[in-house]
Amino acid sequence: MGDLAAYTLDDPGRGKAATHVVFSSPHSGRYYPESLIERSQLGLLRLRASEDALVDDLFSAAPAHGAPLIAGVMPRAYLDLNRAPDELDPALIEGVRSSGVNQRVLAGLGVVPRVVAEGAPIYNGKIRLNEARDRISKIHIPFHCKLEQLLHRARETFGTALLIDCHSMPSEALRAAPKVGGSMPQIVLGDRFGASADRVFILEVQAAFERAGFIVARNTPFAGGYITQRYGKPALGLHAIQVEIDRGLYLDQQTIEASPAFDEIKRLLTQVIADVVGAGSETQKFAAE
Repeated sequence: MGDLAAYTLDDPGRGKAATHVVFSSPHSGRYYPESLIERSQLGLLRLRASEDALVDDLFSAAPAHGAPLIAGVMPRAYLDLNRAPDELDPALIEGVRSSGVNQRVLAGLGVVPRVVAEGAPIYNGKIRLNEARDRISKIHIPFHCKLEQLLHRARETFGTALLIDCHSMPSEALRAAPKVGGSMPQIVLGDRFGASADRVFILEVQAAFERAGFIVARNTPFAGGYITQRYGKPALGLHAIQVEIDRGLYLDQQTIEASPAFDEIKRLLTQVIADVVGAGSETQKFAAE
């Protein structure tokens, strides 16, 4: 595998959409190139702090239910697929002028991140603009071209398409989250407060997670990022929902290895996948009217 592989794709349709649902896992990439490790002032374990570890594995049953699964290969610390290609950080990239308005970029979380979790700087110094643009052209653009193709194919076949954008969140991120029935949420669904998906879709996805036994919140503390904003266009028959899973459910967050509960959580998520894909006919009919 080359240093700049853009994505992996398991597509059971092989040119034809078998369902209106598409799954993506943009932050599960774990191929850390030597060039990044050598230039970073962090060790590999700390570099992985921003990784949605094993999320692609958790959702790997999607193709068996007819839905394509596209996943990032390169890590988020190298390039963030859930950022716009113009979110360039002047504090990291030579020759970039500050706009002073994008809070993600100001925090060091642009398309080429300056920091990983807890604000730890990745590099000692800056990188060149042409290097940042090279990463974008070889990773970001191909990933999004393919994802857009998958969604448009589903819409052309079924009249509507639903993107399930899969992520994980550190357990500590939930400490300040509103309680759900007195308990901390385990799943946070983001539809940008209704802007990226029709209500019928978010209700069906929430019900699928709840039937599997998960505690579900919506939009707080995560309402959706660049991917849900870019592809969630309900008026055009394109719907996008971000899924955030508490890492503590399935991961040892210190070693970034699967916990003993991993297989059970994957089994429950496979049930969710089946429910979401299987709910298609009536939901599509409603959304297309």
